[in-house]
Amino acid sequence: MRARRVIAAAAVAALLSLLAVTTARADDTPALTTPGMPVVVADEPHRLTLSWTPSTWVDEPEGAGPIRYQVMMPLGPNTYRGLGDVDTSSITLTDLAPGTDYRIAIQAYAIGGYSVPSAATSLRTAYGKAKVSYLNRDWSPTDNQAQFDLLVTNTSAQPLNLTTVRVRYHMLFEGGNTSLVTECDWAELGCDRIRRQLFFFIPPVPPGSSPSPTPVPTPTRYPLPGTPAPGWIELTFTDGVLAPGASTGPIQLRLHRPNWSDIDERDDPSWRAATGARIDNSRITLDVGGVREYGDQYAN
Repeated sequence: MRARRVIAAAAVAALLSLLAVTTARADDTPALTTPGMPVVVADEPHRLTLSWTPSTWVDEPEGAGPIRYQVMMPLGPNTYRGLGDVDTSSITLTDLAPGTDYRIAIQAYAIGGYSVPSAATSLRTAYGKAKVSYLNRDWSPTDNQAQFDLLVTNTSAQPLNLTTVRVRYHMLFEGGNTSLVTECDWAELGCDRIRRQLFFFIPPVPPGSSPSPTPVPTPTRYPLPGTPAPGWIELTFTDGVLAPGASTGPIQLRLHRPNWSDIDERDDPSWRAATGARIDNSRITLDVGGVREYGDQYAN
């Protein structure tokens, strides 16, 4: 009976400790120290390993509760995208796009409290099979057309079959207006070898209206009517092979409404302000054989 009394007493003490932690933090102040800024341990295509200095309890006894870590990407004020959840001070991420700019932070939490998010580490994941460069030719992002160059480069050590490549330039259609004409003004490969297709998620049809053609892919969640509709311009290639290090050369695209009314590019995920220079734009995505090899529309 003595052993049982000891166990029961320990359980009660643990419960009281947990209640004390919860009560002590009723003012919603962090109960855990801020974890260290994540450090890159290994960076390979489709495989990024990070580590950080672990958190400790603030003015609380050791063992007040197991500490876990949320690995996340800051998207805006108090807005984060979760990348993983672990109970150790390191993680290997395998679902980030290669060759892409990210900012990653760490936040600790436990039953009895939480920490302030760490400072974010800015990094670029290792290049995979290809990348996309971008040159914005339109210095006015609110006029009646968008003009930019895209250029695909083979960043692998093997030949790249262009028929397996899919490039997406991500956009938001203001007010759900998805009417857009996509022009190929010139391409070193030849515009006839580059297919262009518009994809979007449209708002539901109002009651009593005639249904419009079903968008591709079929959306699982529609934006509210009158709000921006997400979508993208997709480029694929009819033929061609790029040697290691070789590129397609510039592909000059121009987008406009059928009636040439103004469009606002500034909220488009893939848009970057014109600087007169060609840049690697990791908010333009590129897949090879259906596998993401570059870019993330939510990248840094």
